Amino acid sequence: MKLPVSTEWVLHCATTLAQLEPGATAPAAQLAEYYDLPAPYLAKQLQSLVRAGVLAATTGPRGGFRLARNASEITLLEIVEAVDGAASPYECREIRQQGRGALPPEDCRDTCILAAKMAEAHQAWRATLAATSLADILGELPPTAPARTRSRLRAP
Repeated sequence: MKLPVSTEWVLHCATTLAQLEPGATAPAAQLAEYYDLPAPYLAKQLQSLVRAGVLAATTGPRGGFRLARNASEITLLEIVEAVDGAASPYECREIRQQGRGALPPEDCRDTCILAAKMAEAHQAWRATLAATSLADILGELPPTAPARTRSRLRAP
């Protein structure tokens, strides 16, 4: 499974916002500069997180993005699904019933075992992401990371 590069962007940006003081915001341009990303495209991706209720956006000179909820209430699955959707990346087209190797219909009454295993793997992946909050991620960062992040995101 290969996710779009924007998935990495929003996961990192959400983690970065989670390191800020409560209520503090960071503009999309500042986050884009922080990670050397294209600001207009990043802003679109961050808006997806706003629509999903992961981030809140404010306008004005001190505007920007912040977490919409506590970091312990936001899962990695919510972030990923906000930009990538929830659909399984695997779609079985039942090729076992095609071509010279086609199985007879009576041997295809049950779900294709490969489709079943791929669905099982997708569910395990989703369960892992659903069980991991931004607070869990923050707990794994080096202790100096939040202060470093805050100092580098301060307005010049």
